[in-house]
Amino acid sequence: MRVLRNTALTIAAIATVGLVAPTQSWATKILRNQVTDLGKAKRPLSRAARKGATQKASPLRFDRGRTGVDATSALIGLLPETSNAQPKSAFDVIGATSAITEKRFCPAHMVPIGQSYCIDAYEGALIQILPDGSEQSWSPYQQLREGVKARATTGPGLVPQGYISGKEASAACKLSGKRLCKPEEWQKACMGPQRTLFPYGAERQPNKCNDHGRSSMQFYNHGLTDRPEDSWKWGANGNMLDPRLNALEGTLAKTGEHPECTNEYGVFDMVGNLHEWVDDPWGTFNGGYYLDTHLNGDGCAYRTTAHDMSHKDYSTGFRCCADMSDE
Repeated sequence: MRVLRNTALTIAAIATVGLVAPTQSWATKILRNQVTDLGKAKRPLSRAARKGATQKASPLRFDRGRTGVDATSALIGLLPETSNAQPKSAFDVIGATSAITEKRFCPAHMVPIGQSYCIDAYEGALIQILPDGSEQSWSPYQQLREGVKARATTGPGLVPQGYISGKEASAACKLSGKRLCKPEEWQKACMGPQRTLFPYGAERQPNKCNDHGRSSMQFYNHGLTDRPEDSWKWGANGNMLDPRLNALEGTLAKTGEHPECTNEYGVFDMVGNLHEWVDDPWGTFNGGYYLDTHLNGDGCAYRTTAHDMSHKDYSTGFRCCADMSDE
């Protein structure tokens, strides 16, 4: 009787797992079917190599603001998580973790970080909401004008939105039922389950992320230098909001264009490409951009705190987080 009872329990457990864990093909189908609003796009910007202030405004300017932190003190923790390695594909991660998250799910093109929250697998773009409620794509090279309403979208192969303030990024996430990531959420997702300084490992490896672009600021502003006496020229006459900056070849990359700039969670481009705003009322963006992943900390420890949430320039972008849902 004991053998029969144990066998019955085993069969019941297997049947339960079969009901709870959706197959990968199911997850992939849902993800692909839900993404219909991906906007068009193109490319980001300039090198921040100044010497002087403790916390430097990124990119390439002296600025007043709170001081930054060094690469090690900014880290959440350096010990790996005690979990099995997960697939690197954002689609694979959702399929692989559905069973262990107790039927809790993430929206399309978001991936679960453990069992606590979801994060966009890719940097954010914008969809404009027109007065009649219809939508159209928004150019990633244009800053938002007063009165324009736009929500966040994301996915592979998009040009991510630069020229955006922290306030605008927060509003865009909320209009899509999401939110800006808390600083610790952003950093945990960037470091991956192994808690490494860069998404792909402990040491920087050139060209794995978009951290090697050209300076569009110097290309379009002849005579602009990194000398202290020229610091006032960075941002003069709105030159850091020039829509040509991120469209210049060799600057901003499309989302997912650097497939090795990721970790086991399946998040892409968290280091380099564009700075990413996080939910800090004082103003913080993380990760560096295509010309600098070092000036204010290395890799996932990179933080710029010299600007408030109303600041925006060609290097500032975002991605959203969300709480997991039960359906």
